[in-house]
Amino acid sequence: MTTAAATPSADHRLTHLPDTKTLHRGLEATLWGAVGWWRRRGKFLEQSAAEAAAVLAAQTVHQGLSDRQLREAIVAEAVKYRRTATAADLVPGLALIAETAKRTLNLQPYREQIMGALALHRGWLAEMATGEGKTLTIGLGAVLAGWSGRPLHIITANDYLAERDAIGLRPFYHACGLTAGHVQDGMEADLRRLNYSRDVVYGTSKEILADFLRDRLALGEFQDERRRALHSLLSESPVSAERLLQRGLDCAIVDEADHVLIDEAVTPLIISQPRENELLTEAVIAAHAAAAELTAGTDYTAEPKFQEITLTAAGRAHLEKIAEDHARLFRNRRWKSELVMQAIRAREFYLRGKHYVVQDERIIIVDPTTGRPSPQRSWRQGLHQAIEVKEGLPLTKPSENLASLSFQRFFRLYRKLSGVTGTGWENRRELWQIYHLPIVVLPTHRPCVRRMEPAVFTPTAAEKWGLVVEEVERVHATGRPVLIGCGTVSASETLATQLTAAGLQFELLTAIHLKNEAKMVAEAGQAGRIMLATNLAGRGTDIRLGEGVAEQGGLHVVAAERSFAGRIDRQLYGRCARQGDPGSVRQFASYEDDLVVRYLPRGVRRFLAWLLVRWPKLGRAWSGRIFAWSQRGMTRIDFRRRLGVLERDRWLTESLPLSGLDASLKER
Repeated sequence: MTTAAATPSADHRLTHLPDTKTLHRGLEATLWGAVGWWRRRGKFLEQSAAEAAAVLAAQTVHQGLSDRQLREAIVAEAVKYRRTATAADLVPGLALIAETAKRTLNLQPYREQIMGALALHRGWLAEMATGEGKTLTIGLGAVLAGWSGRPLHIITANDYLAERDAIGLRPFYHACGLTAGHVQDGMEADLRRLNYSRDVVYGTSKEILADFLRDRLALGEFQDERRRALHSLLSESPVSAERLLQRGLDCAIVDEADHVLIDEAVTPLIISQPRENELLTEAVIAAHAAAAELTAGTDYTAEPKFQEITLTAAGRAHLEKIAEDHARLFRNRRWKSELVMQAIRAREFYLRGKHYVVQDERIIIVDPTTGRPSPQRSWRQGLHQAIEVKEGLPLTKPSENLASLSFQRFFRLYRKLSGVTGTGWENRRELWQIYHLPIVVLPTHRPCVRRMEPAVFTPTAAEKWGLVVEEVERVHATGRPVLIGCGTVSASETLATQLTAAGLQFELLTAIHLKNEAKMVAEAGQAGRIMLATNLAGRGTDIRLGEGVAEQGGLHVVAAERSFAGRIDRQLYGRCARQGDPGSVRQFASYEDDLVVRYLPRGVRRFLAWLLVRWPKLGRAWSGRIFAWSQRGMTRIDFRRRLGVLERDRWLTESLPLSGLDASLKER
């Protein structure tokens, strides 16, 4: 490992991680929450609106500059930002950036987009409605961050968006004196290293975190710059950073921040290698056979809300008897119980077409919030193998972890974190407590004219699907496009069967129909189109209305079931009525949907379903409240779960050397 000498400051930034953000507990957490409320109280919105107006006024002065004069002014402003930038330089700097965007991209930034750029510059999360121009907003804020000369990562929802935005905005960045690159799955190390050397780097959270872990593993015991410096003085073979991919962590701007920072938060990214373990393979198969002899209600209880399995006294006794036939495999009592309970979890809670799909004799995990496949992910602690046994598939080798880190902890390592999202307000307390990230809801550029039609509630799922088909037929007959959102792959395929039986032509976009995803979603606004999408497939792509569609009433969104979080429903609603276009939404839900099945006791569900049939008007009124209450309850449960995972992750890092990373990752 040899390379040209780097400056001490560059070497410092290469691996330095700032003190991780304090995770407040107890009374401190309450007081910290009050601080977050104070920061969100509205002053920032007023201030940024005034500054945005000043930026647009200053931009008019630059409109008379030639391209050469504008470039010279940009270069001078960039030098100033790198050396002595102050708050007073923000308005003139953004005015130059806005004029550059207009000339290079033919896009005049709106006041609201400039407000968003100001939020990003100051470390806020900006909530912007669908179609409000988040891509350009990120570009404006990225230039301000890029002028600092420090590493800047822009996190996108998928590889397609990373490549699209990096290439699409490259002329703009170049005119602002910056270089832009992107990393994506399958890219060779040398090309990754070249792209990370750019001023602005686009990539998914998975790719950037994986490269961070690879760099830490490459440095080994020399992750600390002081140890590297000492080794260089005492050794003839100095440690070099030549093999590293990244320039370090400093600033991150997260697109679709709610998905990255909340939905994917506790998912660990693991750098691993397969290893042989014949004993585990035999034990998983034996555990599956043992679980098949246990009966729900008698030998164990299943709690869908928390996805927990509890063995009864009869179940434990039954398991002890079974274990006698497999003494070699089940010698350890705790291991025996855990493997059997994993087998039961695989049977009770993990459903084909919902949580995973089978392709080429492989289990492919389905992202629960986007419906996208995640072929590189696997469940841990024998669960993945338990599901393979359940499906009768060849068992994959268990993996030996070389390094791992959750996305939640990774994003807490950035010195400066900001982002944009279409929906984040519902999780404002979590974003503040975990990431110290305040949120501001920006106004829309044009008034939103979305029409929310009365929600439909039914006692059973079969009745709901029938009414959904009737709704699609009614709207399709008018020539309007229809977008149907389902929460799972299996629900999408159930509805697809019924739509086909009704003679309706539609496009199906699920975790196993992802080719040309962006193109399919972009065309969903054409007259007469019907698209059935799993959850948020196609997220990040605008749906533009076809010719004559606006006059007919715009895109009609059918939400076929309530999600576990209200913000995810809002994301689906936001697919229509963008930038002042017309559009409408109708929500359907039944008392057999996953949301209420997981949150409400069976007796309560039966009573509410009876009430809906006996007194429809009263039942509909109560159903709206009950479903909203269930969503809030599930949001609280999920928040506590994510917080608990962060606490356990912190405890393990401090107590055991299991992460493969250095002590600088330990929580303060």
